[in-house]
Amino acid sequence: MQRKKMSLAQKVNVLRASVMGANDGIISVAGIVIGVAAATSNPYSILISGLSGSLAGTISMCMGEYVSVSTQKDSQKMALISERQRLEDQYQQEFNYVQKKYEAQDIAPELAYQATKELMDKDALGTAVQERYGFNPRDFTSPYAAAIASFISFPTGSILPMLAVTMAPGNIRIIATMAAVLVALLITGYCAAILSKADRVKSMLRNATAGLLTMGVTYLIGQLFAR
Repeated sequence: MQRKKMSLAQKVNVLRASVMGANDGIISVAGIVIGVAAATSNPYSILISGLSGSLAGTISMCMGEYVSVSTQKDSQKMALISERQRLEDQYQQEFNYVQKKYEAQDIAPELAYQATKELMDKDALGTAVQERYGFNPRDFTSPYAAAIASFISFPTGSILPMLAVTMAPGNIRIIATMAAVLVALLITGYCAAILSKADRVKSMLRNATAGLLTMGVTYLIGQLFAR
């Protein structure tokens, strides 16, 4: 039995979950180990806190993606049921709705009518759902794929701050970790901007700022309990 290939939209969604999972892994665990490193110089305590944060974050991120995508998929299925019923009860009204959507895009009424007729004849449900709800009913994102992507990417991202904080010399441990994390966040910010087609510089700066703020806050808290 041949497996159904993922569409481009589905692949992008999985990539999004992977990038965001890695990004959260970097920021979350960096904040934890920086805070602990500011409070104690014991490398064992720092490493255990990082591993604990990585494990908890991995489970949380994985289940969060699963619940989020499942909820979205459920709402899309309800929209499909509603639209299918609407097409059965009032096909002409749905036809007119789609045609008006095309006309609103500055398409001439004659061309809009012809395009609507051809598309509705070919796939009435898919066309109506796309225009009314804004999603392609063939592009459901798998909650399992998103959860697995996060399950892998979060701990992968968390490795960097743990390695940096445990391997760097004690006198530059915190600075070295912050520098390594900053570079990693610039990279994940750039990747996120590519996937979302957003401004790359703005995305990188926003990501770096969030990371520095997180590490700065946890560092100050750690200093309060330093011994």
